[in-house]
Amino acid sequence: MPPVSLDATYSLGQHLSGVGVYSHEVLYGLAAAHPEARFQWCYRPHRFLSSFRESLPGNCRRRLLQEPFRPSGLFHGLNQRLPRVRFRHAVTTFHDLFVLTGDYSTPEFRRRFGEQARLAAAESARIICVSAFTARQVEQLLGVERERLRVIHHGVRLAPAEPRQREEIVLHVGAIQRRKNVERLVEAFETLEPDWRLVLVGSAGYGSERIFRRIEESRRRENIHVTGWVAPDELAAWYARASILAFPSFDEGFGIPVLEAMAAGVPVVTSNGSALPEVAGEAALLIDPARSEQLAEALRRLASDAELRARLVRRGRLRAAQFTWGEAVQKTWSVYNEIR
Repeated sequence: MPPVSLDATYSLGQHLSGVGVYSHEVLYGLAAAHPEARFQWCYRPHRFLSSFRESLPGNCRRRLLQEPFRPSGLFHGLNQRLPRVRFRHAVTTFHDLFVLTGDYSTPEFRRRFGEQARLAAAESARIICVSAFTARQVEQLLGVERERLRVIHHGVRLAPAEPRQREEIVLHVGAIQRRKNVERLVEAFETLEPDWRLVLVGSAGYGSERIFRRIEESRRRENIHVTGWVAPDELAAWYARASILAFPSFDEGFGIPVLEAMAAGVPVVTSNGSALPEVAGEAALLIDPARSEQLAEALRRLASDAELRARLVRRGRLRAAQFTWGEAVQKTWSVYNEIR
C-alpha cells in the first residue's frame, strides 16, 4: 500500500498554535496507532531544514513539500490548504473560516487565505472539520456538499502540574488579538473585587496594539499580568492556580483552552457563539461576547459563588473526558479508508 503523506509543516517547534497542536497529535497518533503503515511527513521549504531537529517515528519518512512533489497515495493537508498539484486522493482539515467572516486580519492575508481555502475545498475528496460549526461554514461559504464533510473534534491533553491552592485569578489563554475579545475581558475584570488578578497567557496577534493600550490605561493595571507565550508545563501551572477561565472569543472553530481548563478543574465562562457552545456543552457559563455586562456579571457570579464553581468543575471534568486525541486519530484513519 502506498504511504500516507501529511503536511507536517506546522507541527514543529515549541510555540505551537492550535493548528500546531492538532498537527502534532494527529501525526504522532497515526504513526503509533498504525505501525504497519508507512507515512511521509512533508514540510514546506521554510520549515524543511528545521524539521531535522526532531526525530521521526520508525514508520515515517521526511519529505520536502515542493514542486514537483506528487505522492502516489493519499495526501492529508492538516491546515486547510493543499499544494498546487493534483492528487489521486486528498483530504484536508478545516479549522475555521473567521478570516473570511470578520475583520481579524489584513486584506492581503484574507485574499491569500481565501484562495487557499477554495482550492483545498475543490480538490479534497473528504474534508475533516474540527466542529459542526466549521462544517456549516465550509458548506455555506465554500459551497462544499455535505456528503464530503466529516466532523472530528479535537482531543485534550495537559502537561501534569503539581496540585496548588486555587488563587483569585481569572485566566485567559490565547493570542492577544481582536478576535479573542480581550479588551472587553479587561473591562469586565475591572468590576471584580480588588484581590482578583487577570492573567493573559499568549502571544501578541492582530490588533494587539489597541489591546495593550487598554491594559495600560486600566485602573486595575497592577492586577493584570501578561505572560506572553509559555511552555506547556508553565501553562499547566497557570491552570492549576486559576479559579476561573474566561474565554469570551468572538469566533472559534473549536476552542482548545475551554477543554484544557475543564480537564484541569477550572470553571469556564465562554461565548455563546461559533463553536464554543458545541465544545462547552452544559459545563460552562455562556455569555454574549458583544455584551460587556453579561461577561462582567458571569465573572462576578463565579468569583462569589464557590458552589457554582464546584458544580462547573464537576461538569467540566466529565465534559473534557469525552474529547480524546485517540478517538480523533481513529476517526481520521476511517476517513482515509473511505476514499482509498
